[in-house]
Amino acid sequence: MKSLAIAYPPPDMDRTRFSELIRDHHQPLLAYARVLTGHPGRARELVQDAFVAAWQAIARFDVTRDFGSWLRGIVRNKWREDCRKHRREVPFDDPELVRLEEAVRTWSASDGEAGLLDRLADCRSKLPETLSLAVHAYYDEDSDGDQAASSLGIPPATLRKRLERARTALRLCLESSN
Repeated sequence: MKSLAIAYPPPDMDRTRFSELIRDHHQPLLAYARVLTGHPGRARELVQDAFVAAWQAIARFDVTRDFGSWLRGIVRNKWREDCRKHRREVPFDDPELVRLEEAVRTWSASDGEAGLLDRLADCRSKLPETLSLAVHAYYDEDSDGDQAASSLGIPPATLRKRLERARTALRLCLESSN
Protein backbone atom coordinates (compact mmCIF):
# COMPACT_ATOMS: atom_id res chain seq x y z
CA MET A 1 0.00 0.00 0.00
CA LYS A 2 1.37 3.36 -1.05
CA SER A 3 1.84 5.93 1.69
CA LEU A 4 0.31 9.35 1.14
CA ALA A 5 2.61 12.24 1.90
CA ILE A 6 0.63 15.22 3.10
CA ALA A 7 2.13 18.51 2.02
CA TYR A 8 1.67 21.12 4.69
CA PRO A 9 0.70 24.65 3.71
CA PRO A 10 3.38 27.25 3.35
CA PRO A 11 3.92 29.49 6.35
CA ASP A 12 2.56 32.54 4.48
CA MET A 13 -0.95 31.01 4.14
CA ASP A 14 -3.03 31.33 7.24
CA ARG A 15 -5.37 28.38 7.88
CA THR A 16 -8.11 30.76 8.97
CA ARG A 17 -7.94 32.73 5.71
CA PHE A 18 -7.89 29.53 3.66
CA SER A 19 -10.95 28.26 5.57
CA GLU A 20 -12.79 31.52 4.87
CA LEU A 21 -12.02 31.25 1.16
CA ILE A 22 -13.21 27.64 1.09
CA ARG A 23 -16.46 28.56 2.88
CA ASP A 24 -17.05 31.38 0.39
CA HIS A 25 -16.53 29.10 -2.61
CA HIS A 26 -17.96 25.79 -1.37
CA GLN A 27 -21.54 26.04 -2.68
CA PRO A 28 -20.62 27.52 -6.08
CA LEU A 29 -18.00 24.78 -6.53
CA LEU A 30 -20.56 22.10 -5.66
CA ALA A 31 -22.91 23.54 -8.28
CA TYR A 32 -20.10 23.63 -10.84
CA ALA A 33 -19.03 20.06 -10.05
CA ARG A 34 -22.65 18.91 -10.23
CA VAL A 35 -22.89 20.29 -13.77
CA LEU A 36 -19.71 18.43 -14.72
CA THR A 37 -20.56 15.10 -13.10
CA GLY A 38 -24.35 15.03 -13.22
CA HIS A 39 -24.30 13.32 -9.82
CA PRO A 40 -24.36 14.99 -6.39
CA GLY A 41 -22.25 12.33 -4.66
CA ARG A 42 -19.49 12.47 -7.24
CA ALA A 43 -19.67 16.28 -7.19
CA ARG A 44 -19.10 16.35 -3.41
CA GLU A 45 -16.13 13.99 -3.74
CA LEU A 46 -14.56 16.11 -6.49
CA VAL A 47 -14.95 19.30 -4.49
CA GLN A 48 -13.45 17.67 -1.40
CA ASP A 49 -10.49 16.38 -3.45
CA ALA A 50 -10.09 19.84 -4.99
CA PHE A 51 -9.94 21.49 -1.55
CA VAL A 52 -7.22 19.08 -0.45
CA ALA A 53 -5.29 19.69 -3.68
CA ALA A 54 -5.70 23.46 -3.29
CA TRP A 55 -4.35 23.33 0.26
CA GLN A 56 -1.38 21.28 -0.88
CA ALA A 57 -0.69 23.62 -3.82
CA ILE A 58 -1.48 26.92 -2.14
CA ALA A 59 2.17 28.01 -2.35
CA ARG A 60 1.81 27.99 -6.15
CA PHE A 61 -1.37 30.09 -6.17
CA ASP A 62 -0.87 33.33 -8.07
CA VAL A 63 -2.50 36.00 -5.91
CA THR A 64 -3.21 38.11 -9.00
CA ARG A 65 -5.67 35.42 -10.17
CA ASP A 66 -9.23 34.91 -9.01
CA PHE A 67 -9.34 32.25 -6.28
CA GLY A 68 -12.69 30.87 -7.52
CA SER A 69 -11.34 30.41 -11.05
CA TRP A 70 -8.29 28.65 -9.66
CA LEU A 71 -10.48 26.28 -7.62
CA ARG A 72 -12.75 25.59 -10.62
CA GLY A 73 -9.63 24.69 -12.61
CA ILE A 74 -8.66 22.19 -9.92
CA VAL A 75 -12.20 20.74 -9.91
CA ARG A 76 -12.09 20.46 -13.72
CA ASN A 77 -8.74 18.65 -13.58
CA LYS A 78 -9.97 16.30 -10.84
CA TRP A 79 -13.09 15.59 -12.91
CA ARG A 80 -11.03 14.77 -16.02
CA GLU A 81 -8.77 12.57 -13.92
CA ASP A 82 -11.82 10.78 -12.51
CA CYS A 83 -13.22 10.24 -16.02
CA ARG A 84 -9.92 8.77 -17.22
CA LYS A 85 -9.51 6.62 -14.11
CA HIS A 86 -12.98 5.10 -14.47
CA ARG A 87 -12.85 5.04 -18.27
CA ARG A 88 -15.82 7.33 -18.58
CA GLU A 89 -16.26 9.42 -21.64
CA VAL A 90 -15.84 13.11 -20.97
CA PRO A 91 -19.27 14.59 -21.74
CA PHE A 92 -17.94 18.11 -22.36
CA ASP A 93 -15.41 19.21 -24.93
CA ASP A 94 -13.08 22.17 -24.39
CA PRO A 95 -15.32 24.79 -26.06
CA GLU A 96 -18.24 23.72 -23.84
CA LEU A 97 -16.02 23.96 -20.76
CA VAL A 98 -14.93 27.44 -21.82
CA ARG A 99 -18.59 28.49 -22.18
CA LEU A 100 -19.40 27.01 -18.77
CA GLU A 101 -16.48 28.86 -17.18
CA GLU A 102 -17.58 32.12 -18.84
CA ALA A 103 -21.12 31.66 -17.54
CA VAL A 104 -19.80 31.10 -14.02
CA ARG A 105 -17.57 34.18 -14.28
CA THR A 106 -20.49 36.28 -15.51
CA TRP A 107 -22.83 35.46 -12.62
CA SER A 108 -19.96 35.58 -10.12
CA ALA A 109 -18.98 39.07 -11.22
CA SER A 110 -22.48 40.46 -11.51
CA ASP A 111 -24.01 39.12 -8.33
CA GLY A 112 -21.36 37.45 -6.29
CA GLU A 113 -21.41 33.69 -6.00
CA ALA A 114 -22.92 33.65 -2.54
CA GLY A 115 -25.52 36.28 -3.54
CA LEU A 116 -26.90 34.16 -6.36
CA LEU A 117 -27.10 31.09 -4.18
CA ASP A 118 -28.84 33.08 -1.43
CA ARG A 119 -31.37 34.35 -3.97
CA LEU A 120 -31.88 30.81 -5.28
CA ALA A 121 -32.49 29.53 -1.72
CA ASP A 122 -34.98 32.36 -1.18
CA CYS A 123 -36.77 31.49 -4.44
CA ARG A 124 -36.83 27.80 -3.51
CA SER A 125 -38.48 28.67 -0.20
CA LYS A 126 -41.32 30.31 -2.15
CA LEU A 127 -42.12 27.21 -4.22
CA PRO A 128 -45.39 25.38 -3.50
CA GLU A 129 -44.80 22.27 -1.39
CA THR A 130 -45.34 19.78 -4.24
CA LEU A 131 -42.72 21.53 -6.39
CA SER A 132 -40.35 22.00 -3.46
CA LEU A 133 -40.50 18.32 -2.58
CA ALA A 134 -39.85 17.35 -6.21
CA VAL A 135 -36.79 19.65 -6.37
CA HIS A 136 -35.48 18.29 -3.08
CA ALA A 137 -35.99 14.65 -4.05
CA TYR A 138 -34.34 15.07 -7.45
CA TYR A 139 -31.59 17.64 -6.88
CA ASP A 140 -30.71 17.36 -3.19
CA GLU A 141 -30.88 13.59 -2.76
CA ASP A 142 -28.69 11.11 -4.59
CA SER A 143 -31.66 9.94 -6.67
CA ASP A 144 -32.37 9.53 -10.32
CA GLY A 145 -35.81 10.43 -11.68
CA ASP A 146 -37.39 7.05 -11.05
CA GLN A 147 -36.07 6.88 -7.48
CA ALA A 148 -37.19 10.43 -6.73
CA ALA A 149 -40.66 9.76 -8.14
CA SER A 150 -40.92 6.54 -6.13
CA SER A 151 -39.86 8.27 -2.90
CA LEU A 152 -42.62 10.84 -3.47
CA GLY A 153 -45.17 8.18 -4.42
CA ILE A 154 -45.85 9.72 -7.83
CA PRO A 155 -45.38 8.55 -11.43
CA PRO A 156 -42.11 9.60 -13.14
CA ALA A 157 -44.06 11.71 -15.64
CA THR A 158 -45.59 13.70 -12.78
CA LEU A 159 -42.15 14.27 -11.29
CA ARG A 160 -40.83 15.52 -14.64
CA LYS A 161 -43.75 17.96 -14.96
CA ARG A 162 -43.27 19.24 -11.40
CA LEU A 163 -39.55 19.75 -12.02
CA GLU A 164 -40.33 21.62 -15.24
CA ARG A 165 -42.75 23.89 -13.37
CA ALA A 166 -40.27 24.37 -10.52
CA ARG A 167 -37.43 25.33 -12.89
CA THR A 168 -39.70 27.83 -14.64
CA ALA A 169 -40.81 29.33 -11.31
CA LEU A 170 -37.20 29.53 -10.08
CA ARG A 171 -36.02 31.17 -13.30
CA LEU A 172 -38.79 33.76 -13.13
CA CYS A 173 -38.10 34.43 -9.46
CA LEU A 174 -34.35 34.85 -10.07
CA GLU A 175 -34.99 37.16 -13.02
CA SER A 176 -37.39 39.31 -11.00
CA SER A 177 -34.97 39.64 -8.09
CA ASN A 178 -32.19 41.11 -10.26
